[in-house]
Amino acid sequence: MKPLGQHYLLECDGVEPSLLANPEQLEQILRQAAQQAQAHIVFAHLHHFGEGQGVTGVLVLQESHITIHTWPEYAYAALDVFMCGQAQPQLAVAYLIEQLQPQQHRWQMIERQSLNM
Repeated sequence: MKPLGQHYLLECDGVEPSLLANPEQLEQILRQAAQQAQAHIVFAHLHHFGEGQGVTGVLVLQESHITIHTWPEYAYAALDVFMCGQAQPQLAVAYLIEQLQPQQHRWQMIERQSLNM
């Protein structure tokens, strides 16, 4: 049975700290990741915690969401990519890895499915 959606948890270590502290650039990366996955953007909001500090943000999609939280001081980003329908979240994950260029990354995928199906 096909799952309702796929939920990827992505962790990136060794990312350039200046990128992790740049909300405008991160928003563009998230938007492009959604486009790569053929998802439809509803709303975006990123919050920068101040000079040299991290960013937290969400891209709300018709198909669900992409979120990010960054720690420039640790060169670390945690991302969440959840999509349903015809979107291809694995393409978004691949694009995020390509753009963030982490020295190391790890991910896990959870298939979302109702017990009533």
